[in-house]
Amino acid sequence: MRKVTTITKKQARRAWIAAQRLDTDEPFGSGPDAVRRAVEHLGYVQIDTINVIERCHHHILFNRIPAYRRGDLHHAQGVDKSVFEYWTHALSYIPARDFRYFLPAMKAHRANPNKWFGNVTPGQLRRVMKLVREKGPLSIRDIEERRLVEKDHEWASRKPSKRALELAFFDGRLTIAARDGMVKAYELTERHFGWNKPPRPATDRQIVDYLIDRALRSQAVVSLDSVCHLDAGRKPAIRDAIERRVRARKLKPVRIENEGATEHWVEPALLDRMPGDSDPARIHILSPFDPLVIQRKRATALLGYDHVFEAYVPAAKRRFGYFTLPVLAGDEIVAAIDLKADRQAKALLIQAWHWVGTGNETEHRRAVEAALDRFERFQFQEP
Repeated sequence: MRKVTTITKKQARRAWIAAQRLDTDEPFGSGPDAVRRAVEHLGYVQIDTINVIERCHHHILFNRIPAYRRGDLHHAQGVDKSVFEYWTHALSYIPARDFRYFLPAMKAHRANPNKWFGNVTPGQLRRVMKLVREKGPLSIRDIEERRLVEKDHEWASRKPSKRALELAFFDGRLTIAARDGMVKAYELTERHFGWNKPPRPATDRQIVDYLIDRALRSQAVVSLDSVCHLDAGRKPAIRDAIERRVRARKLKPVRIENEGATEHWVEPALLDRMPGDSDPARIHILSPFDPLVIQRKRATALLGYDHVFEAYVPAAKRRFGYFTLPVLAGDEIVAAIDLKADRQAKALLIQAWHWVGTGNETEHRRAVEAALDRFERFQFQEP
């Protein structure tokens, strides 16, 4: 009978927070190379268009790079080319070293494009590829259209070339060389990276191992759901690979106390060096898209915090607010604060403040206010 080690929920939570590098002050240093190190460690940093406050990709990096500036990400993407954009569970920044693991998805997309791109004609695709090839990196703003079309979605454009650029991006012919806010400049992938030939595509088994390794590095204590977030189709292959590692004694099954029958696994060395007490004075104002809380079921189980992203919830039904940010103190979520940036006044506006979990005014208010001051300065710094 297989031996299963029991760990406490607090141990699992602390190991996860340590793996997310939220338990130390400057885990990745500073500057563009810190961006590379952070993205390589986390595996991806999600991108989102909402800008009630600073956009989430900058916010996530700031929480792990206190000296972070938006220009650092611009440099990493467009100059060092150490990160690139593609789809994980959402559009994300991904380490350039991992490009090969996404080539099969690009090839599959070229063979069978999403129905979203069904109205892109071969002529439109040839036209945008020719423009980029001849003129270098282009955004949709740089392309003039002879004929505009009606928008069929709020994210769509009246310029047919926009969807053609996106199609070429998803099938790997184009990559995003730079961003101005959320406006993307597209470049030929090979030319952007300076390849004589593209990397060799990863095999299915290599992709499975990559996903497990990525989860172990950034989560420490993993489950089938946490490795396969929004990718349920890979679960059988991931389970088989985990079982192989267990048999090879490279992984150990663990049970998290009071967490029912959900299976979890850790690397054996973790059980000998579980993180110690967290510093409750270390405060992080988290993005709702931060990898610590983006997996809602996991966050509820291990953090005891059920975060609901309420921007898409009718106002009358919201518990905490339109754009509520969880507040991490040590290894506990202690507050949920709905913030809005007043860019003209260069001030963060607190729309609502709720204490949750063990959070309370007496213990945490002063430290959270100091973190909010730091976060406000980050919001309005020069790029």
